[in-house]
Amino acid sequence: MAYFDAASATPLHPVARQALSASLDEGWADPARLYREGRKARLLLDASREAAAEAVGCRADEVVFTSSGTRAVHRGVAGALAGRRRVGRHLIVSSVEHSSILHSAEAFEADGGTVTRVAVDRAGAVDPAGYAAALRADTALACLQSANHEVGTAQPVAEVAEVCRAAGVPLLVDAAQSLGWGPVEGDWSLLAASAHKWGGPSGVGLLVVRKGVRFAAQGPVDERESGRAPGFENIPAIVAAVASLRAVRAEAAQEAVRLRELTERIRARVPELVPDVEVVGDAVRRLPGIVTFSCLYVDGEALLHELDRAGFSVSSGSSCTSSTLTPSHVLKAMGVLSEGNVRVSLPPGTAEADVERFLEVLPGAVAGVREKLGAPAPVTRGGPRELLVDSLGKRCPIPVIELAKVFGRVPVGGTVRVLSDDEAARLDIPAWCEMRGQEYVGEEPAQRGTAYLVRRVS
Repeated sequence: MAYFDAASATPLHPVARQALSASLDEGWADPARLYREGRKARLLLDASREAAAEAVGCRADEVVFTSSGTRAVHRGVAGALAGRRRVGRHLIVSSVEHSSILHSAEAFEADGGTVTRVAVDRAGAVDPAGYAAALRADTALACLQSANHEVGTAQPVAEVAEVCRAAGVPLLVDAAQSLGWGPVEGDWSLLAASAHKWGGPSGVGLLVVRKGVRFAAQGPVDERESGRAPGFENIPAIVAAVASLRAVRAEAAQEAVRLRELTERIRARVPELVPDVEVVGDAVRRLPGIVTFSCLYVDGEALLHELDRAGFSVSSGSSCTSSTLTPSHVLKAMGVLSEGNVRVSLPPGTAEADVERFLEVLPGAVAGVREKLGAPAPVTRGGPRELLVDSLGKRCPIPVIELAKVFGRVPVGGTVRVLSDDEAARLDIPAWCEMRGQEYVGEEPAQRGTAYLVRRVS
């Protein structure tokens, strides 16, 4: 098997495994106790905090260890908002943040706060001007990921941090995807990350709160971790997490070059090998190991199963792979094709031969899924000037497949009206038009579902 889902979790680094094993014998005691075993545990915890601070680029007393990256985000957002409650109850996030940030924003709204969601461009990047425009006198906090977990696009954190600093608003950075590659630049105020993203054990998160940031920990607290992460510290896991962070950082420069070459190969060759594919995400400002593409007329879940049978573990943002039957909020915010979506995220050490084998297997896997779904034949000319496609009750990618099947029957200037009650159609039909060079006229209300109008221009 070739594991290509490092953006979800990276295999345990050998250094982390060694550190975990060694610290099990020394770090089991309560670091708050004064006897010998407690002092040994305290030394391990303090050394880990110093090493984590060095990797992040902050003071050791600004670092808190949490039970997960998600917990770090939740406590960071809640604490910063509570600490600045007198300023106001307005929060700014980007529309492509990780769900942990967005869930925090939803909870804040449910409690009476207001949230501004800054839009992104088609590559998935925010414009710092969007944050500047969103800032208000009552803004308590802004959040921005350092790099996107689904498409790899790196965000202009330093520029956004400067905009926020000038307005006196703290910026919380979700650095889960990028911290293993290097420190986050800019004058940010809070930072959250998760060890399983860089080869550490799961169940260890980092929360950094800079000195001077108003912060009021929410919920029950105790004397541990400055009161910001209550509960007994998992010292062996913390030691392993920090050891792996230092190890991957030592390898990062060289490995980044190698993985970037491999993902560039995928970005270039997938459209050559597979017709009707859209590669998404910024082509330049991106993480080294992530490449994402979407395939027309493909069921994402079926494609993932085909690739799994062929020996490849990949991820997807297609709605048909989700229990909610809605497309990825990231792909939706970008306005790109969501059907048949594949995210390839290469862990450090990925073999070139595995990437080549993936490129050999992918065309057949896509073709097989398309054949099973009855993908359309080549476009023909002639036919009526208007056609109605009733796709009510059918899920992604069927509405687009049925559109493509009949589209060649209308002449240039003719229109096809697609009736659909699938949320993904609102994203996929305009994306199909852009890929095909056809005109997306817009959507209209219908007695059931929504009518999407497409005009043939060539």
